Amino acid sequence: MYSGVFPAIITPFLEDMSLDEEGLKRNVLHLCQTGIAGIVPCGTTGEAATLTIAEHKRVIEITVENSSVPVIAGTGSNNTREAVELTCHAAEAGADAALLITPYYNRPNDRGMFEHFKTVAEKCNIPMVLYNVPKRTGIDLKPELVSKLSRIKNIVAVKEASGSLSQLSQIIEQTRESDFSVLCGDDDLTLPSIALGAQGVISVVANVAPRKTVAMVNAMLKGDLEKARSLHYELAPLVRAMFLETNPIPVKSAQKYLGLAGGPLRLPLAEMSPDKESILKGVLESLGERA
Repeated sequence: MYSGVFPAIITPFLEDMSLDEEGLKRNVLHLCQTGIAGIVPCGTTGEAATLTIAEHKRVIEITVENSSVPVIAGTGSNNTREAVELTCHAAEAGADAALLITPYYNRPNDRGMFEHFKTVAEKCNIPMVLYNVPKRTGIDLKPELVSKLSRIKNIVAVKEASGSLSQLSQIIEQTRESDFSVLCGDDDLTLPSIALGAQGVISVVANVAPRKTVAMVNAMLKGDLEKARSLHYELAPLVRAMFLETNPIPVKSAQKYLGLAGGPLRLPLAEMSPDKESILKGVLESLGERA
């Protein structure tokens, strides 16, 4: 299950900032026809930090109801009790796994992080994917702690988005003997991450160019480096454009341009600046991307 491309999907909103439930359904159905291995709602790209608990649960329910591929539901929080509530709900809603970010802002020590994830794992009957993104959270999930956590039965994988290939390599090295998967969390590092032993990517770019992303990852997993490298460089301008501003600002702009459900961003995020949006549209046109 934890191999291939997993788009971290946006949460579309209507102009009154309420959930665009029909738009979310359309986006999920569209992505499920592109060869992806799974789908990830309520992550960073899904503006999870601005969703109410009720909205968070509803997004997961809609995704599960409309997805024909495995769902890895974002259920993390810096409040352990809230993480337990969201993770257990994801299990009850039929999600295949839960994605749990490190506790941001609190910045616990290693013992606190271990107990946080252990508590959620013990209370919720669902496979768990750890999520390390220190540039967002201010705290780094070190390889030694990932290795220790991987020994907990239902902690099955990590989304490694530290931006460090050295750290990703160490995680793989320290978990190679266990049934544990490493997924890349940085679109620009997907190819070298798989070369080191990662099994796939939780991707922002796959919202916009899912078929090309799937083709690149599948080629790399099959050992066809020449094809994978060619697709890597074909996608490189889009990868850069997706991060011209804070994620998910560019990807929401791109989805609207392609005719997919997007809608406004919730504050404190604001619309993409016109000059950068022009660059993004130029890249999409040059790639010939269509919904």
